[in-house]
Amino acid sequence: MGNMTLAIPSELQKKMAKHSEIRWSKVAREAIENKINELELLDRLLSKSDFTEEDAEKVGFEVKSQIAKRFEKRFA
Repeated sequence: MGNMTLAIPSELQKKMAKHSEIRWSKVAREAIENKINELELLDRLLSKSDFTEEDAEKVGFEVKSQIAKRFEKRFA
């Protein structure tokens, strides 16, 4: 098994110390595994998609335009 060293803010470390019964390395390992599972699912979904980066930019522009119109109406 590989090792990883994490740097955490001292305030967080103090809070973690109050719960010494928790195996924090296990919590971190499970969080990393959950994130990897999400990314693998996303990779599988995207591998079957023909949605291009250009398509995403167009959709993003349209969403931003619609939000701007909504705010203009609300605050006009």
